[in-house]
Amino acid sequence: MALEASVGDGSVAAVADEQPDDAWSVMQRFYEAEAAYVAAGGYGNASYDQVAAYLHPEVVLHQAPGLPFTGSGTWRGRDGMERFLALFSQVWESMEFLDQDHWGDGQTVVVRSRVRFRARATGRQVETLILQLITVRDGRMLECRPFYWDPAAIAEACGLASPTGEDTVRQAGQQGGPTR
Repeated sequence: MALEASVGDGSVAAVADEQPDDAWSVMQRFYEAEAAYVAAGGYGNASYDQVAAYLHPEVVLHQAPGLPFTGSGTWRGRDGMERFLALFSQVWESMEFLDQDHWGDGQTVVVRSRVRFRARATGRQVETLILQLITVRDGRMLECRPFYWDPAAIAEACGLASPTGEDTVRQAGQQGGPTR
């Protein structure tokens, strides 16, 4: 089955020749679409269709509280994912997957990604590890639970850490939001 997505000029572009079924293949294509969306400026600047093509209609993203892009923590449906990626792309100017490993079979995969982000607000780069537990149904991401190795470094790159150390960032994570 070929996937198609609308392009800004109204034409239709092929997203993939065949809808992948295994979780890793789905996620490889999703990561490519996600990185392109963020690089293009996200909501209002980029088409969300190529990202949405790899999302199950009942997709749920469970983000950890305390990071500058996690918002409510739980994002549901394709619309919820679009709202999450809008916030995510406001925080990050770019994201580059440096390397990835994966474990799993069929519909479930654990992905370890080494990622380099550049923050829009500060221009700072941060390189970190993210571990994601992902479930796929019908060739589309159904559920994702990301775990960030160094949330303090992420917050600091975004300008949220106190100049005296990481205590403010750690307190923000414990209290569910940034402290001011």
